[in-house]
Amino acid sequence: MPLPPNPKCLACIDYSRAEAKRVHGPQGDGCWQDKTCDRKRHHYRHRKENNAKRRGDYAEQKAKPTPVDTTETLSIPVQAPPVALLYLYKEKPKDAHLHALAVSVWQGSEKLAEIEAVHCMGMTNTQVNRYLKEVLKVLRERFDITEFEPPIRMEPSECEIAECPLKDRLCSSSSN
Repeated sequence: MPLPPNPKCLACIDYSRAEAKRVHGPQGDGCWQDKTCDRKRHHYRHRKENNAKRRGDYAEQKAKPTPVDTTETLSIPVQAPPVALLYLYKEKPKDAHLHALAVSVWQGSEKLAEIEAVHCMGMTNTQVNRYLKEVLKVLRERFDITEFEPPIRMEPSECEIAECPLKDRLCSSSSN
């Protein structure tokens, strides 16, 4: 909070400089100082106008909407090569039997193709590998894909095949 104005200095603004120096100088009460009194007298004389201008500037500044700093977001297209995702539907243990498998082809976030899921019941590892080689042969011809991405393990209960015998068993056990 500002200090209140000095009453002696406030009364001095009505005098001319020579008269103020005589009243408050060495022959008067001795409070006159050349370095500060001229400035104080000017300040007190124009205080109302200066304060009004300051309030107006503050109100104008407050009324102006401050520009919001926005971060520019750039979208740079990525020329991602197509990839083949291999979904293996099997239980958690590593040596568990493979229930089913599916393949999908993606380029970036766009799905290009999907190979229907197939059950692997009764198939040996050799038969599964032979089937995957046939799938890769088709993918190489169509999309120039030579290998699968690391396989994605899914639970057999998530099997997407409509005629899945596992689903029948799950549905009958949940309705009991």
